[in-house]
Amino acid sequence: MYTLKGTLRVKSEAKQISDSFRKRDFVVTEQSTQYPQHISFQLTQDKCELLDSIQPGDEITLSFNIRGREWISKEGEKKYFNSLDVWKIEKENAGGQNGPQESTFFADETPPPETDDLPF
Repeated sequence: MYTLKGTLRVKSEAKQISDSFRKRDFVVTEQSTQYPQHISFQLTQDKCELLDSIQPGDEITLSFNIRGREWISKEGEKKYFNSLDVWKIEKENAGGQNGPQESTFFADETPPPETDDLPF
């Protein structure tokens, strides 16, 4: 299991791939480094609805698994594919219920001063 915090950039509608399989693709921008990464994820089956109440621009935390598979073409060439299958999405600071968010600073930025309100 892996987790990632980021901003929802793009979300698609769920697609019925076959009679027994459907999926929904979306992109999250992760900005923990100087160069933002736009990462494609997918939801499958009953998890497709997890994205319904989330809009582009919302800060989210994803829990996901990395899946890989082998495919052999008609010419006999082996190819490998990876997918990031999300099974949980949490919207950050939804109604102030998730507590304080962590801030990310780049190497050329100065972090805000720390405040210490303790009486001792």
